[in-house]
Amino acid sequence: MHRRQFVGSLAATGTVGWLPSLVQAQDAWPTRNVTMVVPFPPGGQADLAARPIAEGLRRSLGQSFVVENRGGAGGKTGNAAVARAAPDGYTLLMTLASLLVLPEADRLFARQVAYEVSELRPVARVLADPLMIAVRADSPWRTLADLAAAAKQAPGTIPFRSSGSYGALHLPIEMFATAAGIRLLHVPFTGGGPAMNALLQGTVQVTGGGPGVVKPHVDAGTVRILGNTGNERVNGFMGVPTCQEQGYRDVEFYIWAGLFAPARTPEAVITRLRGGMRQAMADKAITDIFEKGGSPPAFLDEPEFKAFVEADHKRLVRATHAIGKVE
Repeated sequence: MHRRQFVGSLAATGTVGWLPSLVQAQDAWPTRNVTMVVPFPPGGQADLAARPIAEGLRRSLGQSFVVENRGGAGGKTGNAAVARAAPDGYTLLMTLASLLVLPEADRLFARQVAYEVSELRPVARVLADPLMIAVRADSPWRTLADLAAAAKQAPGTIPFRSSGSYGALHLPIEMFATAAGIRLLHVPFTGGGPAMNALLQGTVQVTGGGPGVVKPHVDAGTVRILGNTGNERVNGFMGVPTCQEQGYRDVEFYIWAGLFAPARTPEAVITRLRGGMRQAMADKAITDIFEKGGSPPAFLDEPEFKAFVEADHKRLVRATHAIGKVE
């Protein structure tokens, strides 16, 4: 598109005010600090992905990438903020699989949709871990079957905490509950870190998290893992069987963390950002942080990540409708 046509297109969509920063971004990006929004409080999977990546991008691109935790509505608030941000490369999003589910949940409840997945462009996947279903170490339950049996005796009374309705902790536990034929008491919260704290404090009895989130608590002897939602066991947790191994064949979910930009971000910026991500994910000092934290890197560059997002979007929308309206 010629520059004159580009300006006309922006004017038609009411975004001409972004033009100076867009032109500058295309000429030399980044020339100042970049904000990387994490739509959850500190301590969860997206936060654990964002902070090493911010350092890796600083090294590879020469400007600071500042992580900003902007929690609320299970990730919806931060996701929507980046979807609406100026597409100039200076506001990015490190988010989770719940990005794909939340608009569909809004439609399910006939609510105004906060953002559309198409308003955000996938740039790179960083992590892709199964959910580890966790209870306190002093819990009487040692298997998912134990938890299911207890829930059948007292339907809707065993509380589990999530990072928000239809979020990355809520959906997979509801998938397990549906497969097990049980009903748990959902207690939504604002992020994975607070959800884990609620478990440790004893205010809920079940929660979940990625391997990197739960590992310190397992190592400290305060948390026990009953199962994982992937299709294979996880290094460092080889004694923990998958949900599928325990008979819950339809339960498969990954808490992936990925970097997104507003959809209309200039191609020159995306090219630079992809190059920076490739360097960051090849930097052993960065990847060692993930390995030591129990969440091995699962890098996908933009073309592969885009295909992954499209496939996962379809699967998670089907799962959302299968579960139906749950609070």
